[in-house]
Amino acid sequence: MEPYADLVFLGGRVVTVDAEFSVASALAVTGGIISAVGGRDDISPFVGPSTRVVDLRGATVLPGINDSHLHGCAFGMATPPLSLDLGHPIVSSLADLAEALRAAIQRVPVGQWITGHGWDAGYLDECVLDPSRQPSRHDLDGVSPDHPVVLYSFSGHATWVNSKALELIGIDRHTVAPPGGAIVVDETGEPTGLLHEGAQALVQNALPPLSRQERTDAIRSTLATLARLGVTSYTEPGLGPGGDGIMRGALGTQTLDVYRRLLADGELTARVGVLLLPTGMASTAEEFARTLTTLGELGDTDPRRLAIHGVKIFADGIVPNKTAWMHEPYVGGGCGSLCVGGESDAERIAEIEAMIRRAHALGHQLGVHVTGDRAIDTVADAFSAAMAEHPRPDARHYVIHGDFLTAHSMKVLAAHGFGVNMNPTIKWTVADMEEEFVGAERAAYAWPYRDAIDAGVRVASGSDAPVTYPDWRQGVATMMLRESKAGGRVSGPEQRIGLAEAIRTYTIDAAWQDFADDWKGSLEPGKVADLCVLDGDLLAAAPHDIPEIPVVLTVVDGQVVHDTLRD
Repeated sequence: MEPYADLVFLGGRVVTVDAEFSVASALAVTGGIISAVGGRDDISPFVGPSTRVVDLRGATVLPGINDSHLHGCAFGMATPPLSLDLGHPIVSSLADLAEALRAAIQRVPVGQWITGHGWDAGYLDECVLDPSRQPSRHDLDGVSPDHPVVLYSFSGHATWVNSKALELIGIDRHTVAPPGGAIVVDETGEPTGLLHEGAQALVQNALPPLSRQERTDAIRSTLATLARLGVTSYTEPGLGPGGDGIMRGALGTQTLDVYRRLLADGELTARVGVLLLPTGMASTAEEFARTLTTLGELGDTDPRRLAIHGVKIFADGIVPNKTAWMHEPYVGGGCGSLCVGGESDAERIAEIEAMIRRAHALGHQLGVHVTGDRAIDTVADAFSAAMAEHPRPDARHYVIHGDFLTAHSMKVLAAHGFGVNMNPTIKWTVADMEEEFVGAERAAYAWPYRDAIDAGVRVASGSDAPVTYPDWRQGVATMMLRESKAGGRVSGPEQRIGLAEAIRTYTIDAAWQDFADDWKGSLEPGKVADLCVLDGDLLAAAPHDIPEIPVVLTVVDGQVVHDTLRD
């Protein structure tokens, strides 16, 4: 006789996400492990005196969602009450933003820094009506002449500050931006208050670093949000020395120490995989190699709860800043460039190749932030060259974002068993604005899910929170519909994928990215009991309705971490 289960689900749609994407009606959990999957008669013998039996009444059980690209500490810091929420639709104009800032000023003493996150010029009415109109320090100065203001864009690749902040930071018309960064100036040569890419470090270095308590509170806030969404695993993509200058060190080495402590204290209610970030943007190969050898280890921690999988590199920027490196020019000119050190394209290609070769040779998995098609080709070829020089059976390197994957890149990635980490909720967010940067055809193609899957590339999905809210349900709907957030306009219908394929990107294929698909990512006997329950039949739902299906129960390692069934 099998031991009685701790938790049993009956009468629902148990979507196993096994190789056949089979659907059962019942499931049992014993000691943190899935002990049986099948029908009511198969599972009933597992019910004992202390078993919690959940009558699903037709609800859907899924494997726990694995958001494979989510900045946990940064997301917590970017949300209230730790920061002003400036995202759309809360803020839809410069006037809205000014009002939010005016209210914040009433709550803090003169001279104290005010921070906000999520602004997007593509959703600010004044900037939409006049595309040449960009946010400026003058928009902030009238509201906040005495408080230094730092506002992070939704993408994390631009920071907007007021004149008081520029003064305290020491930025003026004579300040030289770091390599790979830009201090935007007006027609007279004066800084406008916008800083792009690596220039943002000038702001970060002037701000007081986050305290341990602030980091802890931020991650706790994130964990609570993720539990409510059914997210049981996530990749924290970049913690280390290279993150010390990003969002007051939210991606820095000390954040990894906070994760260790939360795990030791039993508060880490999601599984966390980490990419270490040796250096930030505009790094040189020499700096990267030197720092790579100093990266620490996690020590004696449960690798199924907190693990370091590899290292992260920044190869280029993003399309809205025209810093992604493209084969063809942007609307208005320019192709962007790689963001690593070097005076020419050839030198920068050599630098990124050397960084990838070094990390690969040391046995690290590589996740490379790369968005432009020319940059992606460069990175894919560098992966291939590193593999040829130092063969490894299962490296699982992947490109992060991969907005404009080419047929060449897909062929290379598939041939070597490499992957891509895409972001459907970013596609949903920026689809209406990208045309002004790359034209209609390229904008529609961005995030080519259909082509990548058909080419045999492993595709995982992530939110890149705080860039977007980590709601995988919206991600699934976007992969199926390819509709935009602002206007509902279809963008690239030929890149749509089906429901089963979309779910796989958030479950078993995300687990593959973590080297964990043999023990998580699907609901099969012997795998860990990470799952979520949706109050409805997901398989029968119209794609437009998926984002509104409530998550009513979340289980991690057999332990309930979110439960509205008992409310």
